[in-house]
Amino acid sequence: MRFVRYRWDNRIFYGIVEGDNVRRIDLSPFIDWKPLDETHPLSEVKLLAPAEPSKVVAVGLNYIDHADELKMDVPSEPILFLKPTTAVVGPGEPILYPAMSKQVDFEAEVGVVIKDEVRDIRESEVKDAILGYTCANDVTARDLQRKDGQWGRCKSFDTFAPIGPWIDTEVDPLDIKVESVLNGKVMQSSTTANMIFDIYKLVSFISKVMTLLPGDVIMTGTPPGVGPMQPGDEIEIKIEGIGTLRNTVVNR
Repeated sequence: MRFVRYRWDNRIFYGIVEGDNVRRIDLSPFIDWKPLDETHPLSEVKLLAPAEPSKVVAVGLNYIDHADELKMDVPSEPILFLKPTTAVVGPGEPILYPAMSKQVDFEAEVGVVIKDEVRDIRESEVKDAILGYTCANDVTARDLQRKDGQWGRCKSFDTFAPIGPWIDTEVDPLDIKVESVLNGKVMQSSTTANMIFDIYKLVSFISKVMTLLPGDVIMTGTPPGVGPMQPGDEIEIKIEGIGTLRNTVVNR
């Protein structure tokens, strides 16, 4: 099943994808819901970020091949940071290139969308706590990351957390292809089998640090090949079994 959040007739709804159509549901996918009779062609609705997280938890250096690329030691525990909710945008929305940065990079990632309020859960309990998975782009002002020595500013600009186009509930996240495509050219291509900490380990670990709430998003790390984008570029994040998230870069 694929859940979407969409705008129709200046109102915002949740729905489920049925072929080329979206069927409205009465509530949100994070609580008991039921399908309604109302449907619309997907091509006629505006897809929004599929979740409204209270926080975006992101993971650094979580692919073995990315660590090899950077000639860095494999971390013994997940490296965590946060992105603000004001950074979240949906498919087709612009990524705003901030004036204070000279290098804005794409980072293709699998996004995990949390279903229930959870804290301190075991790995065996994680699957039940996840609603599904989405495509995510951990946009980063790389020059500011190097300058600051920490990641608060470089990861937090408005529009620096695109997610979408939907939440897929069926995909098995342990060995799926993760790619970024810049202006039609494949830049990153790896598989989640190369993760240092798989998704179930990550969610369990994070839940021991902070309470996760329904709709929270976890960005699970990026494979090798990250690189810069320029205004006018189109960046696609392609996740096997989920779909494609497309955004265009524009000057802020």
